[in-house]
Amino acid sequence: MSPPPPLEGNDQLVTGIITAGWAIALIVLLIVRGSVPSDVRWWIWTCAAGLGLGLFGLWYLPRLKRSRTRAAEARARDQSAPRDSGSKTVSSTETPGRSTRS
Repeated sequence: MSPPPPLEGNDQLVTGIITAGWAIALIVLLIVRGSVPSDVRWWIWTCAAGLGLGLFGLWYLPRLKRSRTRAAEARARDQSAPRDSGSKTVSSTETPGRSTRS
């Protein structure tokens, strides 16, 4: 019995949930910013970076999937099309200008 094929995850859903988590963390830290010690305020920038990268991922993922689909379709077309090597070589028994008969 062969193993089942791998499942495709919903990349945009996962990226959206993680981005929302960074957004919530950023909002919470901005609300309580006055009570956060100054030596751990770098977490605000960490959340901002996470949010920015998540938004970039949400923008980029659809483009990546479309390009991968186009590449797979192009490979499928190339494999199904008859191949012409374009070679103009002549076998040794068919050398032009020379007769193989004596």
